Amino acid sequence: MEKTVQETVQEIINLQIGRDADVEINLKSSLANDLNADSLDAVEIIMEIEDAFNIEIPDEIAEKIETFEDILDYLDETL
Repeated sequence: MEKTVQETVQEIINLQIGRDADVEINLKSSLANDLNADSLDAVEIIMEIEDAFNIEIPDEIAEKIETFEDILDYLDETL
């Protein structure tokens, strides 16, 4: 069964920040405040998402991404 966009992004975030890959992330979870992702983690999460979906997220968009929902909203508009 193919993973959904949400499942794929959730897995990328969990793997990047060292959480169990199956742990669900709340849509409103802040990457920095709730998930303790530092700026390097955030950059690597964006790069992994770009690779996974074969897209390029412009820097001005990436800088505005603060929550799990922000990522999903951007991908919803882009894919």
